[in-house]
Amino acid sequence: MQKQRLTPTVMALAAAGMLTACGTETGSGSGSVGSEPRLAGVHWSVESVTVNGKKQQAPTDAYVKIGDKGKAEGNYGCNGFTADVSTDGDTVDFANALSTKRACDKLDFENAFKGALGKGELKAAVDGDKLTLTTDKGERVALTSEPDVPLTGTKWNVNAIGDGKTTASLPKEVDGKAHLTFDEDGMVRGKLGCNNVSAKAEVKGDSITLGAPRSTRMMCEGAAADAEKKLLKLFDGKVDFKLTHRGLSLTTADGTVVSANADLKQTKEK
Repeated sequence: MQKQRLTPTVMALAAAGMLTACGTETGSGSGSVGSEPRLAGVHWSVESVTVNGKKQQAPTDAYVKIGDKGKAEGNYGCNGFTADVSTDGDTVDFANALSTKRACDKLDFENAFKGALGKGELKAAVDGDKLTLTTDKGERVALTSEPDVPLTGTKWNVNAIGDGKTTASLPKEVDGKAHLTFDEDGMVRGKLGCNNVSAKAEVKGDSITLGAPRSTRMMCEGAAADAEKKLLKLFDGKVDFKLTHRGLSLTTADGTVVSANADLKQTKEK
C-alpha cells in the first residue's frame, strides 16, 4: 500500500474529525498533526452515484467504511464488500474487492456504484461532512459521513441469536418484539420477546456486567418462550459487546451471540 501523505484533502478530513493522528496533534483548527495521519473508522453513507450523466439515488444500506491497515468495507446497496484501500495525495484507490453474491431485485445502482469504485484512482474532494469521489471519466459518488450510534440511549432491536458459528434470525412471532436500551443511570431495560425486563448494567471497556434480571411474569409459549430463554443468558454475568455503526453484538461467556440493530426513531437525544 502506498504511504499516506498530509495533503489538502487529508487535512480537510482531519479538520472534520475524521482522521486520527498517530502522534500529538498541534495547532488549532488547522488540521495539522505531529505525524502522519491514518484513515480511521469513517462511515460514509452513499447518497448518489452519477454515471454517463445519469444520477441514481442510493438505497439506505449503501455505504463505505475506511478502516485501519489499508482495508475498507461497505455495501453496494444489496451485497456487502471488502477491499484494499490506499491514498496518494488527493486520490483514493480501492482494489481487490470481494463481495457477497446475494440475489438482488434491482442491480442498476449496485452495478453503477461497483463500477465507479473499481475504476482505479478516484479524485477525493471533501467539504465538511461531504465526500465526492470522481473517476477520470467524470463518474461521481457522493457520500456523507455518519457518526456511530452510541451504546447508551439507543433502543437496540434484537434481530438474531447465534453461537458464534451459526446465527438464526428471530422467528416471525418474536420479530420486532425483543429490544434492550442501556441507560446512563446504569440500568438496562427492554423486552425479551414476551416479558419486560430490567437489570443493572455496568459498562467497562468492551464488556458489560449485567445484574440479575427483574422481569414480568407473563406465561410465554412456543417461539417467544424459546427466544426469551436464550436472551436471559445475557444476564447475571459479564458479556462482551461490539458496536458497528448502527449494529450491536453481545457475546456471553458460553458463546451465545445476540445481534441487534439501532432503532433510530426511538434513540434518545443526547
